[in-house]
Amino acid sequence: MKMFRNERRDNSEAHRRLYARFELAYTVVEFMAAFCFVVGSVMFFSQNWQTTATWFFVIGSLLFAAKPSLRLVREIKLYRLGDVKDLASRAEN
Repeated sequence: MKMFRNERRDNSEAHRRLYARFELAYTVVEFMAAFCFVVGSVMFFSQNWQTTATWFFVIGSLLFAAKPSLRLVREIKLYRLGDVKDLASRAEN
């Protein structure tokens, strides 16, 4: 079984639930990262807020970096869900 295959998300109810949770988390992280960049950008218009703006950019960057990590964790979990099915069928034989 290969990773990063969209067909796996519909294999079972557990697959669909897991996929939906990770898509929701991915969307929330993406929105928060964009929010941090917009707020940070606006803060840069004032010299008094430049340090805080820099922190917003750092936080936004970390959130953007978390996105591929979420996808990788999701794919590993989906992969393991498929393997459990394979292992169960092998144990019956």
